[in-house]
Amino acid sequence: MTDTAARAAALLKEHRASIDRLDAILVYTLGERFKHTQAVGKLKVQHDLPPSDPDREAKQIARLERLAEEADLDPEFAKTFLKFIIQEVIRHHEQHIENGQ
Repeated sequence: MTDTAARAAALLKEHRASIDRLDAILVYTLGERFKHTQAVGKLKVQHDLPPSDPDREAKQIARLERLAEEADLDPEFAKTFLKFIIQEVIRHHEQHIENGQ
């Protein structure tokens, strides 16, 4: 292996280690987020509130798009990602309603 290839391999290893750490952070952060949204879902059932809140969702999407721009992340990607999360949260809230929890 040439010296240049060895340096490239070392850099690749460093980048991959960082990616692995960030993936773990994302998973644990999503886990924490869903703990809170599960609590919200239970509160909504207890107080007979609808599983979705379109006004809040729109505000959150706009907020995330702004944050994405600040973070130099594609706002469309961030919007798609948040919409996916919102759909999953609503699905959980609907499950709480079905289960009466």
